[in-house]
Amino acid sequence: QVQLVESGGGLVQAGGSLRLSCAASGRTFGNYAMGWFRQAPGKEREFVAAISGRGSSTVYADSVKGRFTISRDNAKNTVYLQMNSLKPEDTAVYYCAATFGSGTTYSRAYEYTYWGQGTQVTVSS
Repeated sequence: QVQLVESGGGLVQAGGSLRLSCAASGRTFGNYAMGWFRQAPGKEREFVAAISGRGSSTVYADSVKGRFTISRDNAKNTVYLQMNSLKPEDTAVYYCAATFGSGTTYSRAYEYTYWGQGTQVTVSS
């Protein structure tokens, strides 16, 4: 069982930056691929970024490529999402997710087993 707790959300002006963190329980964090998803009001949950267990592979949604960076610190059982050049359309609840399998990345929500409770990101224009 893996428990995930996100933090770092908030209100920021367009063009600003935020860094989200997701702390995971357990002693085998490196065995889990991690991902970030987001859900805006009235919209479906969408993929944002993912990282493999050792952090050697990453993948991004086209909408955030070049602006967001996913990373992880396995010694701290934490995955991060650095968000720069934020836009109003980035406003959403951001969720981190984990799935067993360290060798690759996963970009579909159904591939993830564990989910955090979400953190709100609001970007004002």
